[in-house]
Amino acid sequence: LVSGANLVQALLVVGMFGMFFLGALYMQRILGYGALQVGLAYLPLTIVMGTMSFRFTGQLNLKYGPEATLVPAMIFVAAGLLWLARTPIEANYVFDLLPSMILIGLGAGLGFPSLMTLAMSGVTESDSGLASGLVNTSVQVGGAIGLAILATFGTERTEGLLADGEPAAEALNSGYHLAYLIGAGLVLVAIAVAFTALRARIPELAPEPVPEPVLEPVPTGMGEPAPAVVAATAERPAFTARPLPASMANPCEEAGMRVTIGCGGCAGSAP
Repeated sequence: LVSGANLVQALLVVGMFGMFFLGALYMQRILGYGALQVGLAYLPLTIVMGTMSFRFTGQLNLKYGPEATLVPAMIFVAAGLLWLARTPIEANYVFDLLPSMILIGLGAGLGFPSLMTLAMSGVTESDSGLASGLVNTSVQVGGAIGLAILATFGTERTEGLLADGEPAAEALNSGYHLAYLIGAGLVLVAIAVAFTALRARIPELAPEPVPEPVLEPVPTGMGEPAPAVVAATAERPAFTARPLPASMANPCEEAGMRVTIGCGGCAGSAP
């Protein structure tokens, strides 16, 4: 369950990283957006993602389970990437970019909390820190490697079209489209992995059974009536204190250096 959730997350973030990086290049180099305009263009995505994560995803996971919410989330992300793969050179933000921002925001806000729940549910309490670090590592490593792959294929496509005499804007846009399609394909692979590898449900937390006390007899000293039984704890004591026998006339013993050991002090003993 843990390895499956991390694999799904690594595949999912490839398209996400590609959308942020290549989408910003598309808006700046083709649409002519400035840095502030690019940031504002991504604002609906972050608002939708944050709203889903903090307001709705937890309730949906409790009602339907994280697996049931994960698959629709990845479908939203794939649909957003496919929408970006059709963006024209003369794009209109409302019709060509905003729908993809909303779809990817829905998918990310719904999918990543579900993946975290699945990844953490399959480990013991002592391994929870290790599992959390592994989840964050899979996001960073998967995104970095995936972005390198998308950029490589996109660059090769652009250079090939430029060599064939295509305009620079057309060649760049075609390279971005290819990268989005590859990212969407990896998300579809993640959906297949989710169907096959994430079948284990989150185990319900049950209270640990409390061991019942074991009764066993404990012998006492000479001349003392022994109790019937006492409640023994889970671990037996290393030693048992026994009273001195009553038949001993002088239980104290001189140890030298004016020290007398025994029952705690003897009447009439010389200091």
